[in-house]
Amino acid sequence: MVLDKQIAKKTAELLLQINAIKLEPENPFTWASGWKSPIYCDNRIMLSYPEVRSFVREEIAKQVEELYGKPDVIAGVATGAIGIGILVAEALGLPFVYVRPKPKEHGRQNQIEGYFEPGQSVVVIEDLISTGNSSLNAVQALKEQQADIKGMIAIFTYGFPVSVENFKKEGVELHTLSDYENLIEQASDTNYIQETQLQTLLEWRSNPQEWK
Repeated sequence: MVLDKQIAKKTAELLLQINAIKLEPENPFTWASGWKSPIYCDNRIMLSYPEVRSFVREEIAKQVEELYGKPDVIAGVATGAIGIGILVAEALGLPFVYVRPKPKEHGRQNQIEGYFEPGQSVVVIEDLISTGNSSLNAVQALKEQQADIKGMIAIFTYGFPVSVENFKKEGVELHTLSDYENLIEQASDTNYIQETQLQTLLEWRSNPQEWK
């Protein structure tokens, strides 16, 4: 859920400006899942742009406080959200941990790196939501260590029905700075895309698995 449309469009504008999000309907990308897509999103790029990085940090930190007060711990989902998670934790003066996709196969075999105590409240930070599976895997790892999950805040979501259903099924509250609808609206308003490209992007969003 997007809390503030103005912030959602500003976030989309900044991500487009720095090419963290690319829209190329005529030259589709292939995702790791095998899906063909006219959009590619790599929000880690924003870490290289101080003004964009500061904007994202401040807006996520503000949402954390507005929604949850001050949790005990901020957790980032590896690897994409480690950077922004640390920035948010620093802005709020809170401890930080990050969650690997699976436990290490050597050493202490940690899946969660950093320290928190059972029962402490945690807000999870994510950079991008597609199906939500990897994000919810991190939530499950934290729950298994008795973390009290307050919710998750991400930079961007595609808003796929499968992700909405996955978060609902797991009972995890998700908020994002921006989403696909606001991105496409911003791109159209600023003539970043043409009318014919707009139709392609809307068609893909309605059925991404089958889109070619």
